[in-house]
Amino acid sequence: MDVRPRLLDALSALRDRVDAARFPLPLPGAARARRNRAELLAQLDDYLVPRLCAPEAPLLAVVGGSTGAGKSTLVNSLVGRRVTEAGVLRPTTRTPVLVCHPDDHHWFAGDRVLPKLQRVWVPNQEAAAAAFEAEAMDDAGADALEEPADDGPLSLRIETDRAMPRGLALLDAPDIDSLVARNRELAAALVCAADIWVLVTTATRYADAVPWHLLRTAKEYDVTLVTVLDRVPHQVAVEVSRQYDALLENAGLGDVPRFTIPELPESAGCGGLLPSTAVAGLRAWLAQQAEDPAARTVATARTARGVLSSLGSRLPGLAGASAVQHAAAVRLLQRVEDAYGRAVERVRREIGAGEALAGDALTHWRGYPRDSAPDELLTALTGSVIALLSCAADAADEEIAAACGSDPAAATALAPADPDGARARIGVAVRRWRRCLEEIAEEEVRAAERDRGPESERTAALLAAALLGGRRAAKAGDQLAQTFGAQGALRLRDRGGQLLADCLEQVLDAERDRRAAPLEALNMTPDHQVELIAALSVLQKET
Repeated sequence: MDVRPRLLDALSALRDRVDAARFPLPLPGAARARRNRAELLAQLDDYLVPRLCAPEAPLLAVVGGSTGAGKSTLVNSLVGRRVTEAGVLRPTTRTPVLVCHPDDHHWFAGDRVLPKLQRVWVPNQEAAAAAFEAEAMDDAGADALEEPADDGPLSLRIETDRAMPRGLALLDAPDIDSLVARNRELAAALVCAADIWVLVTTATRYADAVPWHLLRTAKEYDVTLVTVLDRVPHQVAVEVSRQYDALLENAGLGDVPRFTIPELPESAGCGGLLPSTAVAGLRAWLAQQAEDPAARTVATARTARGVLSSLGSRLPGLAGASAVQHAAAVRLLQRVEDAYGRAVERVRREIGAGEALAGDALTHWRGYPRDSAPDELLTALTGSVIALLSCAADAADEEIAAACGSDPAAATALAPADPDGARARIGVAVRRWRRCLEEIAEEEVRAAERDRGPESERTAALLAAALLGGRRAAKAGDQLAQTFGAQGALRLRDRGGQLLADCLEQVLDAERDRRAAPLEALNMTPDHQVELIAALSVLQKET
């Protein structure tokens, strides 16, 4: 493989772009995009970058398959001793085991591959046996389907054995169809870190969907693959092998090496070692991949190039999913903007038509000043403004609900409507407007050198009525003109009108921003799509 620094730089940049991509909205295809993103990161971090940085490192053959396929028994038999737990009573293996030659231990002790897994190393066979027995005793009293704590660290147990060929490591992965979700995710990540995929299935499950999903993925990425048909009864060995071969041929995998292991008492015993003759063919094939320079080059180069080539089809899919997410975010945000924009216009029209001077406010205005004090009138008008704004916010929320009722992203991306909370927040803002209006009135009274006490209260009440009452409160403007003169009254109304307009807009903008806050926090920009395609383009120029 021609590994140049610029290629590694391009891969690193691409990896960062993939890591930054997010698909938080529950749209069709989003779950698949999240899985693809996680799989891409796993392959880049756990396999492709480490392999290109150290092409001389040992081959990693990951043994994967369905529950009860016999992966652990196969690994134990290839090594020649029990290094990993085998069983059918529960989803094994919860802690994956990697076994290599002692001279190769340093390649896996650090974080070159599988950096997210905490290393646990058993340095010799005696310690390994003791640890294995202790684990078996613990498991004997455990619930059959006990799931490890979700917040516990994931670990990788590393074993060494001189029976292993130099330049080859075997990794026993968890079941790809484990009942424990964490195990399934770990199994997928481990497979993505492999130079060689060793897929193990059985005579009764070789046509199942799960192993064939792995096979199709291997074909798509053009990885180095070998299959093992395990536990094949002697009576049907020829027929089962023929059918399995036919399935592989039809899937375009006819050139994949295939090994058959007969059904033996050791297989059923869940923990015994298969006779060396049963696994001799597979052991020899794996050893050849590690020891023959030509075979080794083919294995590593094919898998690495397959992953690199697959990026050309996988990255556009991620970019497309990112574009769909951004479009949905823009659509939702526009609906919120439109609804609250219409709410602002509605309140402006109602204020201009004098609709705030109604109900209790109108009663106080008609009784002013004989039967209603300035403070009472101002309080009633404040309440009317609160009511108008609350109704406008409710109408905007209803419009959003109608427009987004069938949108699966709305519940995740928009804050829920909160009528009671909205009224409380609007009340605080409008009462703040009232205090500012009273301050303006006091400033004008001071400038006119009039009595500041009763005159300030009277001026604030008349100004509020003039701003909110329309034609019905025309005499409020006349009284202000008599008190401050035409220019003074006009200046007072201009200042008060600007203050009112700012209040109306700010109140409804705040409610709009509250509804859209979760969506804004997702930072759904078109940059993710553009950067993914740009990073892919740079990488393709270097490959």
